[in-house]
Amino acid sequence: MTTSHKLSTHIPNGANGAGPSPPLTPKSNSIPPALGRGVALARPKISREQSLLRLQHQLATTPSPLGKHGLLSRVRQQDPELFFSAIQADLVNLAPIVYTPTVGEACQKYSEVYGGPEGLYLSIEDQDQLPAILAEYAATLKQQPSIIVVTDGSRILGLGDLGLGGMGISVGKLNLYVAGGGLDPATTLPVVLDMGTNTEHIRNDPLYLGLKKPRVGLEEASVFMDKFMDAAANAFPNSVIQHEDFYSEAAFAFLDKYQNTHRMFNDDIQGTGSVILGGFIKAARQASKASGRPLTDHKVVFLGGGSAAVGVAKEMMNFFKMQGLSEDEARDRFWLIDTKGLITSTRYDVVAGKLASHKEYFIRKDTDGKEYKTLQEVVDYVQPTALVGLSTTFGAFEEPVVRQLAATNEAPIIFPLSNPTSKCELSFEDALNWTDGRVLFASGSPYDPITYHGQLREPGQGNNFLVFPGIGLGALASGAKHITDEMITASAIALSEALTPEETEAGLLYPRLNRIRDVSAKVAAGVVLAAQKAGEDTATELRGLSEEQLVDELRKKQWSPYVDNSPSTNPRL
Repeated sequence: MTTSHKLSTHIPNGANGAGPSPPLTPKSNSIPPALGRGVALARPKISREQSLLRLQHQLATTPSPLGKHGLLSRVRQQDPELFFSAIQADLVNLAPIVYTPTVGEACQKYSEVYGGPEGLYLSIEDQDQLPAILAEYAATLKQQPSIIVVTDGSRILGLGDLGLGGMGISVGKLNLYVAGGGLDPATTLPVVLDMGTNTEHIRNDPLYLGLKKPRVGLEEASVFMDKFMDAAANAFPNSVIQHEDFYSEAAFAFLDKYQNTHRMFNDDIQGTGSVILGGFIKAARQASKASGRPLTDHKVVFLGGGSAAVGVAKEMMNFFKMQGLSEDEARDRFWLIDTKGLITSTRYDVVAGKLASHKEYFIRKDTDGKEYKTLQEVVDYVQPTALVGLSTTFGAFEEPVVRQLAATNEAPIIFPLSNPTSKCELSFEDALNWTDGRVLFASGSPYDPITYHGQLREPGQGNNFLVFPGIGLGALASGAKHITDEMITASAIALSEALTPEETEAGLLYPRLNRIRDVSAKVAAGVVLAAQKAGEDTATELRGLSEEQLVDELRKKQWSPYVDNSPSTNPRL
């Protein structure tokens, strides 16, 4: 196999070494001619039901999650309608296979198990040709992309810089856009921007398909991003571009740069912030009901100072603003801990001007020169009501910390959000045991329900899957010119209101994933209404509709396998 990075048609070279294969689209499901015989293999007559039953059997007899992921990936390339039929039939069990946590291992082994092109692989060495590349690709498509998910592979989940292997994240995210949001798979486009990788063992791997060079710095990356964003906007003017798994400094820089000029959002910063705000709204109300404390008394400690943590904290501030606090008062309800301890104005790196710029907003100035280096020290000092983890450190919420939180709160709020499960700060079982079952829990990766003292307890999962399909769907349906902060906050509020009475009675913080299409439509309706309020919408036909009418309209537009999904029935999606 050649591993040349000269991707003239922007995909890794085919296994025969004869040059790049054509990009696979959702309709590329033809059977190749029989080798050496010059005739096509006959396709046996198989019903849809048989095909689905066979795939379900194959999944059941495939032992490892990565094996299931590979099987589903092959099916998706060959028969996307069968693939999405299987996902929708067993979403709760298969979502963790096609996305977190299994997709993390798939990204790590992407070049090793590579089975064919899945999207656009764009090298920084081809940046001057990007307008021509994307225009040429657009001309080959029957339907233009509605959603583009783009990554540079620099911070894949909690697994670090995986370079070109980040394509698996873009593909996985778009699988969930289709399954959960109802986007037409023929209008989704995964992209990876290859700027090198700083992970030496990946660069040295003879199977690695990407540039075997150290990753370029932010200045060079910004030039490449400018060219990509402009070329994509010109080639696909009606698309929403979602940024995914860029390292923290780049993620914030690119969001600040493009949010008001392009139709884009960053899921790690804004999507994570939205879903956690939605869950925190429910948790804070339950905790205050249990304790009798005012909602404004909640105090939140974060373990983690990356882009996701800062984005979540900024979004969660809106909860306190909703209670009437000013921005400064809302910010004072948060304490952020990074690898050097609590971020304070007197900490040595802050004094030296070496603190990453995205963390500066949450510098504490009220510690009287005292430094707090460990989570235990900060919890003892702050006496928080909520603990949020985005540290990517497995087991970081140790038993003494959790028991201390439980000792000072009737209903302690604990959100260990790092993905995948191998990076999660606290398991659901330990959270129950160390808080005597009183915890209000939401994790980033899924945990199974547990019978605790004879009662079945369901863990919450603060999964971005609950919001990003709705954000994208709402932006597309409204024809939004930009995706504003107010639209992101609206998605969180809509999520908090999407639970059924039964889910609320069961003490859940989030809707169950088996209702994801209804939830996505509800979230999208909130986004549409916020776009209309801000004057960002262009879809005049939706103006004047009630929230309920919008939900109904959006549900009608959602794509389903084996149903007529022609562009005329889905004009904006």
